[in-house]
Amino acid sequence: MPTSRNGATKNMNDNVIHFVADGEFYFSYGVQAFQKRNFTMAVKWLKKAIEKSPDEPLYACQLAVVHTEQGSYHKANQLLTEVLSVFGKEYVDCYYLIANNYAHLGLFKDAKKYAEAYLEKTEQGDFKEAAEQLLELVTSLEEDEEDDWTLEDEDELLIYQETALYHLQRQEWEEALVLLEEMMQLFPDYTAAKHEYTFALFHRGDEDEAIELEQQWLENKPNNLHSHVNLAIFYKEPNDDRSDEHIMMVKKIFPIHDHQKLYIAQALTRTGHYQEACERFQSIRSKDVKRTKTFYKWHSIASYHTGKPSKALHLWEEGCKKYPEMSEEGGPWNAS
Repeated sequence: MPTSRNGATKNMNDNVIHFVADGEFYFSYGVQAFQKRNFTMAVKWLKKAIEKSPDEPLYACQLAVVHTEQGSYHKANQLLTEVLSVFGKEYVDCYYLIANNYAHLGLFKDAKKYAEAYLEKTEQGDFKEAAEQLLELVTSLEEDEEDDWTLEDEDELLIYQETALYHLQRQEWEEALVLLEEMMQLFPDYTAAKHEYTFALFHRGDEDEAIELEQQWLENKPNNLHSHVNLAIFYKEPNDDRSDEHIMMVKKIFPIHDHQKLYIAQALTRTGHYQEACERFQSIRSKDVKRTKTFYKWHSIASYHTGKPSKALHLWEEGCKKYPEMSEEGGPWNAS
């Protein structure tokens, strides 16, 4: 009996087909992990896929996308550049992905260069519309940077900004208006001041004047984000349907910088678009932005109105620890 059992085992082993994991096997697991937003496991599986199939550029591209989601833009671009050096003609999308990463890093000239290269090399690429929007955005940001350098005293501007923000957050409209009027005269290139001015003007009670100013500015610059945000908020308070057309324009904008993401998330919350607001809040990575009163307050309100009271309360309590004046506003269920 022992002999026959050993013999049977030997024969069974001879017939076993051993499974050999190839690059595609690991790649599929990497994609699944990525879709579940488990980026650590996605990186692990995709690196294994690349080890098994180093000549498969798709695996490197997917790993680069994961790195982008993690905020590791330099790592992502290193991989994409390597793919381009070998498979440039076949993987034109890499140009757009590199441009996007450079934009996140604030390297607008490089972003512009690669976005233009992508559009030159493809007529109907998957990222054509996104690349055109990115190119428009980085071009405007380049112009903003050039304007910033014309300011004679940036330290003084910073003091004005912080002081005006202090009064705006505390709804001290008269004090804010005085400062903002001075800013508009001293720093005419700092265009955000005039939109903060109309915001304070509206909430002081001069609604018609604030709306008229924003409409005038929007006629000159139809794509101005600040004007669309303010008009969406101004029209929303009396439940005027005109708020919708402006907030629809805001929803189409996906900024690169986290301060701009916060600005849009706050606007979406103020106008009652809570689910979209939560998605924008969740896309913010900067720790500095996440520690602002604006983030705590409006993310808390948006969370409360999307059926997440525990998260809303946690955010509100964290905000009150850093900004005690928040406790006077009651909580996310009745704050405004």
